[in-house]
Amino acid sequence: MSEQIKWTAEAEVKLKDIPFFVRPFARKKIENYAQENSIFLITFEVYEQAKKLFNKNYNS
Repeated sequence: MSEQIKWTAEAEVKLKDIPFFVRPFARKKIENYAQENSIFLITFEVYEQAKKLFNKNYNS
């Protein structure tokens, strides 16, 4: 069983920049990215890494 993923306050603030109707989906995608990379604390940097990856995949 995996540990619960936690978010820093800074990362939570960035998440709130995402429109409310997509936010739950975005949170899940970022948490999945973190889990796949053995990351248990989502920081601003992790948020940005995930965002870049998703944007790259979306624009491909």
